[in-house]
Amino acid sequence: MSSFSRIAGTGSALPERKISNDELAAELAARGVQTSDDWIVSRTGIRSRHFAEAGTTSVDLGEQAARRALESAGLQPADIDLIIVATSTPDMIFPSNAALIQGRLGVAGAAAFDMQAVCAGFVYALAVADQFVRSGMAHHALVIGAEVFSHILDFSDRTTCVLFGDGAGAVVLSASEQPGVLACALHADGRQAGILCTPGRVSGGAVTGHPFLRMDGQAVFKQAVHVLEDVAREALARAGRTPADVDWMVPHQANIRIMTHTAKKLGIPVDKVVVTVDQHGNTSAASIPLALDTAVRAGQIQRGDTLLFEAVGGGLTWGAALVDY
Repeated sequence: MSSFSRIAGTGSALPERKISNDELAAELAARGVQTSDDWIVSRTGIRSRHFAEAGTTSVDLGEQAARRALESAGLQPADIDLIIVATSTPDMIFPSNAALIQGRLGVAGAAAFDMQAVCAGFVYALAVADQFVRSGMAHHALVIGAEVFSHILDFSDRTTCVLFGDGAGAVVLSASEQPGVLACALHADGRQAGILCTPGRVSGGAVTGHPFLRMDGQAVFKQAVHVLEDVAREALARAGRTPADVDWMVPHQANIRIMTHTAKKLGIPVDKVVVTVDQHGNTSAASIPLALDTAVRAGQIQRGDTLLFEAVGGGLTWGAALVDY
């Protein structure tokens, strides 16, 4: 019996509407909010992002990414026996995005559920899917990150609304006799919930609390650079590997300064870091699989490369995975 899981295919999807910093700055100026391309790039490395048009949802984007991952893996929807969707922006309170995407794919029977760990969601979902495959409970798993963060942004707050974008990424994780997912490490600290959250909720037919994303940027940066190095080293140690074994670091695409700072602390050359934050912004749970698929399709990542995924998100949640692609 196969005792490992490997990434068999990748896929991604972006809304058609791409917005440059200059375009966003002009839109914000009309609302009385001042920012600029220089201000955004110098602090984040972001130059553009994609926003979903009205009516485009995270299920729409997740379905597109899933179909492309299935095509990449040479599989049909009926081959899938597990669907996990990492998202903080589901279409409905329930049912899950995973169930809705399963319905769109036209198949039934496979387990399907959502994973809520915000920006660390994809790493969490990958780790869970890996355990399903290793145990024999699943043979082919769809692991999807899909977000429409533009729906929960406060466009009067320039410290947050310039950071995020919409998109989706997906991988097919299949049983294999050869190791693929080598090790994962996951952590959380609910005491830090207040520094990155969207505390609104629906009650009695109305939204109560604050319905938009809130973030203490300095606190998140301080926590991120600390925990990301530690969790990356933990995953490497579990796999019996070192940073020198990493061909590509594929980090959560939140902020170029966090990404490069973590790479330098690990001793990983910056030119081995996959960077898409400049074009996509922070797409939360979608960012790692979206960056992975972008790099794979560009020929940047090749079969046999060793990849390090790492992410930190609201909760706080954080995690890392070492993968032989």
